[in-house]
Amino acid sequence: MWEAALTAPSLGGVAATSEYVLVSDRELNDTVDVFRCLSATTGKEKWAHRTPAVGNLDYGNSPRATPLLHDGFAYIQGAFGDLACVELATGKAKWALNVRDEFDATDERKWGVCDSPLIAGGNLIVAPGGKDASLAALDPRTGKPVWKAAAGKPAGYGSFIASKFGGVLQIVGHDSETLGGWDAKTGKRLWTLKPDRGGDFNVPTPIALGDKLLVSTENNATRLFAFKADGTIEPKPVAVHKKLAPDTHTPVVAAGKVFGVWNRFYCLTADTLKELYEETAQAFGAYCAIVASETRVLVVSRTGELILLDATAKEYTELARLSVFKGEKGLYAHPAFAGTRAYVRGSASVVCVELGAAK
Repeated sequence: MWEAALTAPSLGGVAATSEYVLVSDRELNDTVDVFRCLSATTGKEKWAHRTPAVGNLDYGNSPRATPLLHDGFAYIQGAFGDLACVELATGKAKWALNVRDEFDATDERKWGVCDSPLIAGGNLIVAPGGKDASLAALDPRTGKPVWKAAAGKPAGYGSFIASKFGGVLQIVGHDSETLGGWDAKTGKRLWTLKPDRGGDFNVPTPIALGDKLLVSTENNATRLFAFKADGTIEPKPVAVHKKLAPDTHTPVVAAGKVFGVWNRFYCLTADTLKELYEETAQAFGAYCAIVASETRVLVVSRTGELILLDATAKEYTELARLSVFKGEKGLYAHPAFAGTRAYVRGSASVVCVELGAAK
């Protein structure tokens, strides 16, 4: 439908509503973070928010976090820890801070700050990885701290989720070495799970699967965990699939199945992680972004292909394929969806694709 040029590659996901598309960028010889708000209808820029952000990280210096759109505001975070709340309609800044400076994070982070901001229990959740603030809850309106979670290691490279496990609303995700659950109201750490094998990058996002938790990492593969009545995790997984072991990709769940990519495409049963089928193709390498509805799975490959699959089929069933970008080799940014449109970021532009039936 339209294509809007950008100035630099970026790893951060796109966020969108029916009116606005928010995408991260870099300017001024790779020294400034830029978040651009585009018209969802035309792709024309409505406003841009710029923050000086100087440094040198692996895989570039662009933002990693997907913007959070909530209650008329956008919460945007760069790879060096700069966090801001801006009005979505105007781009006017409400407040700004640096999460690493604010919460005394001193660890060397070769991939930077990667967690996408999260709203849970009315608070804005971030992961500074500081000595006295492995996680922090902020007032979304002011940026002022509500609580800090002291128990934990420095931050990992993934995002967190909020869900009820064992009847307790928890923030669940990884620090640099362990998986954990934190009480959403107080920040108290409820449980800690150290994996059998160390050295995971802890990038993939955990998934709430009913009353269980689905976790994938490169050294410990894909595991399904149950919880006790008090909200603490059962340390032994109820199911394991050893071949689906992504280092950066997050699987999805649809139609009672788990779909994921690790050098091939896997389909597993959601309750037992039994493999139903796998598919080897050039598009399915070490990373793909995947989204799903109850009946469809859409894969976005690193080369910029959209591959639509039937989630209900008993074998690999491809319904459609579209090449959005030519010559793309490293598409990592997660796409956004609003209505019947997809917004996909390539190395040099963001494209709006209409997914609805042709008129």
